[in-house]
Amino acid sequence: MMSSQTQFRHLKMQVQRKLAETLQLAENYFQRKFPVPTISYELRGVKAGVAYLQKNEIKFNRTLLLENSDEFIRQVVPHELAHLIVYQVFGQVKPHGQEWQSVMTQLFNLPADTCHQFDVENVQGKMFAYQCECQTHYLTIRRHNRIQRDKIAYLCRKCHEKLVFIVKINK
Repeated sequence: MMSSQTQFRHLKMQVQRKLAETLQLAENYFQRKFPVPTISYELRGVKAGVAYLQKNEIKFNRTLLLENSDEFIRQVVPHELAHLIVYQVFGQVKPHGQEWQSVMTQLFNLPADTCHQFDVENVQGKMFAYQCECQTHYLTIRRHNRIQRDKIAYLCRKCHEKLVFIVKINK
């Protein structure tokens, strides 16, 4: 049985291979070189990855990589790289607009999914139930603290009523 450190090192190498492979596809297609992005694994929360366009940097969620390695490497790595490629070729455009979608589908031959479907229970953190006139909303600890501490009000997008705290949800 592989230790979690050894498994993580192995997955990082697979991520690097996938990045190199998809970067090569982009370079061949656009007939230009692209700088290799800086990669880190310090992203927390429910996002699998985030591309920082101006920094040419991608942050990945280590926990979601470890728990969903095959699908993560197949889909999330090219997804985030596509954001950087699109920014370098087209400039500032809609994050999941037609340019990004065409890079995903035509160049990388992948579905242009904007969200992952991973189980986020282990990365989600505490949730807090809030009620409006029409439904229950589940907010993160960050939003809950903003409401409690900073007296920020959140409104329901459907009924436009203020959200009222009900209860903390235990994991």
